[in-house]
Amino acid sequence: QYTQKRGKELGLKGWCMNTPNGTVVGHMEGTEMQIDEMKQWLRYIGSPQSRIDKTEFRNEKEISKPSFTNFEVRK
Repeated sequence: QYTQKRGKELGLKGWCMNTPNGTVVGHMEGTEMQIDEMKQWLRYIGSPQSRIDKTEFRNEKEISKPSFTNFEVRK
């Protein structure tokens, strides 16, 4: 819920999901500045109960049109 809240505050589109092994995966769409701010938040702050061991961001590319209309949590 904290990740979703932060994503919405930044105006991002996409999703995030907790995995069974305790990691978080997701997809973010937004401006370069929005994405960079979210990456910093995920890397150094995160949700209050989280322990951040490492962050990894992959498949970064520019898109012309968003695929999502909001930022949600998937189960």
